[in-house]
Amino acid sequence: MEPLAEKALCAVEKGELTILPERFEKIYNHWLSNIKDWCISRQLWWGHRIPVWYIVGKDCEEEYIVAKSAEEALIKARDKYGKDVEIYQDPDVLDTWFSSALWPFSTLGWPDVSAEDFKKFYPTTMLETGHDILFFWVARMVMMGIEFTGTVPFSYVYLHGLIRDSQGRKMSKTLGNVIDPLDTIKEFGTDALRFTLALGTAGQDLNLSTERLTANKAFTNKLWNAGKFVLQNLPNQDNFSGWQTIQAYKFETEETLLSLPLPECWVVSKLHMLIDRATESYNKFFFGDVGRETYDFFWSDFADWYIEASKARLYHSGNDSVALGAQAVLLYVFENILKLLHPFMPFVTEELWQALPNRKEALIISTWPQTSLPRNNNLVKRFENLQALTRAIRNARAEYSVEPAKRISASIVANEEVVQYISEEKEVLALLSRLDLDNIHFTDSPPGDAKQSVHLVASEGLEAYLPLADMVDISAEVERLSKRLSKMQTEYEGLKARLNSPKFVEKAPEDIVRGVREKAAEAEEKINLTKNRLDFLKSTVLVSQ
Repeated sequence: MEPLAEKALCAVEKGELTILPERFEKIYNHWLSNIKDWCISRQLWWGHRIPVWYIVGKDCEEEYIVAKSAEEALIKARDKYGKDVEIYQDPDVLDTWFSSALWPFSTLGWPDVSAEDFKKFYPTTMLETGHDILFFWVARMVMMGIEFTGTVPFSYVYLHGLIRDSQGRKMSKTLGNVIDPLDTIKEFGTDALRFTLALGTAGQDLNLSTERLTANKAFTNKLWNAGKFVLQNLPNQDNFSGWQTIQAYKFETEETLLSLPLPECWVVSKLHMLIDRATESYNKFFFGDVGRETYDFFWSDFADWYIEASKARLYHSGNDSVALGAQAVLLYVFENILKLLHPFMPFVTEELWQALPNRKEALIISTWPQTSLPRNNNLVKRFENLQALTRAIRNARAEYSVEPAKRISASIVANEEVVQYISEEKEVLALLSRLDLDNIHFTDSPPGDAKQSVHLVASEGLEAYLPLADMVDISAEVERLSKRLSKMQTEYEGLKARLNSPKFVEKAPEDIVRGVREKAAEAEEKINLTKNRLDFLKSTVLVSQ
């Protein structure tokens, strides 16, 4: 085995073969540097029968025939021992790993090296397999490939981890923790299962849990619903002028990008950044990174922000050209998301792709998104300011329990430059923050009712004032918080009484005492927050009087 192993070691050393992750090269080198001779015969019912025939009446160690078939063996034996010779085949079979080691070329017509399949597919680019059979299978394929064809069978070996149960245990019938993929597909879908497994890091074991599968089933549903939204908001097929306008957008040019309104420029810029990162990660075989980044962009940027912002164009703008611009962006971004996700989730992405208008070819054979497309970092930061403002207003609404349907007024305070680009997206801000569109005021200084308003700092140089009277009935809120404060103080005093009792502290288990201390600290923090809220509300009442 040593001569075979030496060639396989040289293949990695010379860079003809790359093992991913790189840390597994040490294991590969250790096995081959300390290789022992290999007994390739096995006493099993199934397998490739060893192609060796023995001569009846002769010493098996000295007299034998190697042939491709029994007929060829008999011809060889008669040539050597006469026409009356009797032969019998070795009853053993080849070790499974020996047969598997021949797989890369034996399936392609070898030893006929002129076979079309052999010429086209050997050697191949990548082998993907589990790290636990790096020596048993991978190293042996490399040795056999070099020995019988003169070249390594593949250029890269990508090693995935083992799939374990939710507790990190290896699946076994004894433990009863085997997850049947067919049952999993029925419950969660093929795409959700594929996506869950593909998010694993190369070489690291993955704990497969129901929670992961459920989350990625929800992701698949979110993708489907986003597709429905896009389809329902595109022009009808017979609207030729509308489709001409949409198809005239050339998002690969900087001129088109800079002509877009702020939300559209932001999402297209973010998409172009994602395409570059995803393509680079694919080239480096960082498949999990591609999945996670595309997931985050689709859910956090496209679905949560741009789809919601686009509704201001589609339903409230009253301007067909503005609506068509939003439709063009929705279609462009969504179809590129489908391309990025297709290797992970081929079924749902292909179904959605085929449903989009004017599809001339299947997604699986469509071109990969172009890289190095234009983006504008300055405009991305501007939209992030708008996002920060929206989040601040949403948080204030939640803090004061403002009814979701209630529209409130707001004063936005910033310098002239910020006011200009935020005010241009007044409709988007009103839609996303549930503001009264007719009562959003932009200014460079605090409003006259600032002391009776909730003051928000969204980012440096961008603030908002929300009139408290718009959000709550101040007198009712004071009454409600006073009752709540009284109840919290009673609970806090009970916790402190337990902690002040030497018997409790000395005799109760340590984890129980620690839990009570944590509850007391949490209660004290809530009391302080409630007191501050009450003080603010009472001062507002006094000012208004």
